[in-house]
Order: sequence, then structure tokens, then C-alpha cells
Amino acid sequence: MLSLNILFPVLNEERRIVKGIENTYEYMEKNFNGEYLLTIIDNGSTDNTEKLSKDLCNKYSTVKYIRTAEKGVGTAFKTGVEQNTYDIVGYMDIDLSTDIKHISDMYKVFLENDVDIVNASRLNKKSETKGRKWYRNITSHGLAFIIRLAFKTTATDSICGFKFFKKDVINNLIKESKFDAGWFYIIELLVRAEKNGCKIYELPVRWTDDYDTTVHVKKLIIYYLKKIRVLRKQLKKENKI
Repeated sequence: MLSLNILFPVLNEERRIVKGIENTYEYMEKNFNGEYLLTIIDNGSTDNTEKLSKDLCNKYSTVKYIRTAEKGVGTAFKTGVEQNTYDIVGYMDIDLSTDIKHISDMYKVFLENDVDIVNASRLNKKSETKGRKWYRNITSHGLAFIIRLAFKTTATDSICGFKFFKKDVINNLIKESKFDAGWFYIIELLVRAEKNGCKIYELPVRWTDDYDTTVHVKKLIIYYLKKIRVLRKQLKKENKI
């Protein structure tokens, strides 16, 4: 059996932290037979997230809390991986936008196939999305296309918040990648994984949009475009594109 560490990067999530962790815990206890850990990684919350997280740790032995000094999903993910000792490590959103049942699907892929990474895709033809606003759907498809075009990669969705890696694979990718505190760090890891010939399984998912999201779409697009340009220049220097 492979052990599993699920990372939950959070920032000011007092409204969703308890429900997200408790629902995941209940699902794991009923459906997962191996060793697992649910790791909350708080990257700078100023609300009640820390207290609620510590309460969850006291309540459940398989819940762990880590607080980082710097904000950003990239910071949270890198910190979680660096402290990970489990065979498989990855992250998912605390709002559980990706159907929680896909944890079992992901784990089964690792058990039954020779793969290094399982990458969920909301844009796969077999995926089902619900409640997605039209403009966010357009931006997701557009950014995914630009990423494939810029880096000559094949992943239909590099942005979806449900990615899992074998421990040694992600440790090597982190050593190779240039650190970025934000979301693009995880995209770079996936791009480099393709360039390195890692075996990546694209998992179609059932995904429900969260209307309570704190993501600012316009700012995120500008951020992605700037980072795509920088990474493209770097990969050209490395003769990888």
C-alpha cells in the first residue's frame, strides 16, 4: 500500500476550513484503507483559520497544521512537500470543488499503473463541470491553450487544483524549478515534468464552481501571462523548447 498526504493550502478560510477537512476526513475513514494525512498549510491567514485548524488537529489524529511566514500557494505547496514523508503527496482545494470521490480514483491510478503524476483536468472531454460562469470558462480554456502553445505541452488543464505526485518525483522537480510564491509555481512543476518525460495521467473530474471564491480573475490572468513569458525564456536557455 502507498501512503498518501493531501495538502490543503489555505488563506483566510475560516468559513470553509472545518467543513472541508471534516468532509475529507469522513470520506477517508470510510473509503481509504492505507495510511494517510490531511495537512493544512496556512500561508498567512489573519482571520480565525489558525485556531479552527488547531482545533481540527486536536480532534483528528490524521490532521496536521503548518503555518508559513510567506503568503502564496506556491509557498504552501513547497513547504508541504519539503516536510512530506508519505509515498504520494499532492494538493486539493479546501472548498472541495473537485469531487472528493476522485481521491479514490487518483489513488487507484497510482496503484494500478506505472505513473509519476496524476493531474486532474476540468477541461478533459470526459469531465463534468457545474456552475461555471461563462467568462471563467473562457479564461480557463484560453490560458490552457496558451500554456500548451508556449511550452509545447499536452496537459489540457494545468491549473486545476487537484494534482498528486510520487514523493521522489516531486522532490526532484522542486530542486529543478525556480521558486515562485504564487499559483504559477505548480504550473512550472507540471511543465517541467512533461519536459523531463515523467509519466503523467490526466484524470477527468467532476468539478463544481465555488461562487465564494476570493480569486481575482483579471489579476490572475495578468500574473499568468507574465510568468509564462519568464518561464519560456528560461526553458529556451535550457534547450527544452
